[in-house]
Amino acid sequence: MAVTDLVDVVGVTFQNNGQIYYFTPGQHSLKPKQQVLVETTKGKEVGLIKFMTKLHLSKVTVPLKEILREATEAEILDKQSYADKVAATLKTCAAKVVEHGLSMKLVDASYSYDGKRLTFYFTAEGRVDFRELVKDLAKVFCTRIDLKQIGPRDESKLKNGMGICGRVLCCGSCLVRPNSPTIKMARNQQLSTRNTDKISGLCGRLKCCLEYEDETYEALQKNLIEIGSIVSYKGKEMKLIDYKLLKQNALLIEVVDGMNRYVEIPIADLVVVKPAVQSVENHS
Repeated sequence: MAVTDLVDVVGVTFQNNGQIYYFTPGQHSLKPKQQVLVETTKGKEVGLIKFMTKLHLSKVTVPLKEILREATEAEILDKQSYADKVAATLKTCAAKVVEHGLSMKLVDASYSYDGKRLTFYFTAEGRVDFRELVKDLAKVFCTRIDLKQIGPRDESKLKNGMGICGRVLCCGSCLVRPNSPTIKMARNQQLSTRNTDKISGLCGRLKCCLEYEDETYEALQKNLIEIGSIVSYKGKEMKLIDYKLLKQNALLIEVVDGMNRYVEIPIADLVVVKPAVQSVENHS
């Protein structure tokens, strides 16, 4: 990777556990946890620097917008004063949702640092016609109103919490963007897919962490002997029934005195005697 393919990136977020956006530091001397003023598609905004790093050009959309400057004390205080109103704001909005008879669940709200824009985040089963609600809220709060429908993963990210592992949710702590795990990744890691609750996060979707080690498991499964094959180990023939991938061992059945005996042998020590018979489905 050439040095010229790397770009300096500053990760900035505008609300607790909110999405992280990429900016370039320009000529400014910056550091994490610093509050800065940036230009967004919806105007100027005060955000918090979460991290500073270098990323490959393929990982970012260029050109990145440059951070304007460090936020002033007055701007930071204004942002905090509006943040302190969020709880009461949500309560008022929830009452209006009921009043309009809309099937939507409010998740969070955020003001722009100057109070000129108020965004509500919600989940819903389908599309919601909230045009009349927006008009009503604009009259109540006397500012521009945005309503943004989000998915289960984004809801968990905003709310945050503890995963079954005992750690803070990845989506609310270390992930810039939620991962896109698949059932295939779970199968690659020899996890049961019969009960998806065990491999699902608080969002009800597959755990993001399934993606972390998928590349390793994919590599470990390359050129494996097909399950069902007859193999030889130290002159004894046995049937291959499964693998313990991380240990790089194979589980085998050996017939001793008419009884099945299960043994675990290193994969590298096996010799194929008779490959497994593939079904017609495997050839299609």
